[in-house]
Amino acid sequence: MIVRKVTKQDIPGLKEVLDSSGLFPSEHLDEMISNYLDNPDHEDIWFTTVEGDTNLAIGYCAPETFTEGTYNLYAIGVLKEQQGKGIGKGMMGYIENQLKERSTRVLIVETSSSDEFKLTRKFYRDLGYHHEATIRDFWQEGENKEVFWKKLQQK
Repeated sequence: MIVRKVTKQDIPGLKEVLDSSGLFPSEHLDEMISNYLDNPDHEDIWFTTVEGDTNLAIGYCAPETFTEGTYNLYAIGVLKEQQGKGIGKGMMGYIENQLKERSTRVLIVETSSSDEFKLTRKFYRDLGYHHEATIRDFWQEGENKEVFWKKLQQK
């Protein structure tokens, strides 16, 4: 298995990952990723884990507008049948290293307070992310946004 940046050839496999993981509807991928694929100077980072010709995971990270060295991880998902095998941890290591090479100071990750995302919150804590904020009723009534952050570089 290797983690690398996404190419146009990955799109069908990434849609399978999205459909399997339920991260977001795969029909949105083409529009979301088009600027990244068409503009080599784009600062967004789309990345995947592959084994042979099979995409096992997808990740998407972008700079926070008007900040100095802050990125937000907007999406990370693993094929349902591959979850729990360390792929997500490898994806996080990859993106943290990529961001450190860009002198990124902080990585923000956001998730839901719902019971369905209990393991996701534990995943981020286990990787050294600190719970920074709760935005109440963000996703819907009674479902909060949980914000985690990690300092990647000291100045």
